[in-house]
Amino acid sequence: MGGNLLANYGEAVAMILFGIGFSNLLLQKNLIKKIIGLNIMDTATYLFLAEKGFIAGRMAPIVVDDITSVEAYINPVPSGLVLTGIVVSVSVTALMLSLTIRLYRRYHTLDMDEISTMMKKEDQ
Repeated sequence: MGGNLLANYGEAVAMILFGIGFSNLLLQKNLIKKIIGLNIMDTATYLFLAEKGFIAGRMAPIVVDDITSVEAYINPVPSGLVLTGIVVSVSVTALMLSLTIRLYRRYHTLDMDEISTMMKKEDQ
């Protein structure tokens, strides 16, 4: 078991990061800290995909020196997923931060419990 964990340390680090981000997302009351937790989870996912897509001894899938053998290159799909995920993550983070600014301007706090209490008082 120990040898297998050492061979897959990148995946283990990705899982630990994901757990840190997930617990941060669940346990924090501050909206900015929740956004940071979600970004840590995103980063862990990208690290995991990059680790799974990497094959030692192979090159990036760019044909150089007329080498067309499939065995010479890594799979480009995980790299494409990581790049697409980063673009989506930046967009979602920007949207969450803009909504957080709107909430702060309205309720003058970033604490989720206080915001939900104020929202319930407004509904009554």
